[in-house]
Amino acid sequence: MTRPVRSRPPAVKEWRLNLYLSEHDPDTTARIVLDTGDNVLESHAEARRSPYDPDVPEIGDELAAGRALIAMGRILLRAADGDMKAVGSNETDGPSPLWPTEE
Repeated sequence: MTRPVRSRPPAVKEWRLNLYLSEHDPDTTARIVLDTGDNVLESHAEARRSPYDPDVPEIGDELAAGRALIAMGRILLRAADGDMKAVGSNETDGPSPLWPTEE
């Protein structure tokens, strides 16, 4: 059995993402640093516990980290949009939303 000829071997890339959480009650801050090998991108986000809510640090961690990851996704989408425009793509309508808007 013959295999199709490929123009280049499959590429495997590894991107390093570090997520740093710091808590200063009632605030939790998340900082993400993404190293793609070509670029280093950074995002930040916060979560604040209401004084009426119980003190559950994991919730603040999850909210801050989730928000920072969403922010990083937006940064990557904007970077891709700029790169597509730079190479002359005709089909750039700006960064795609991370999820459809609710009606």
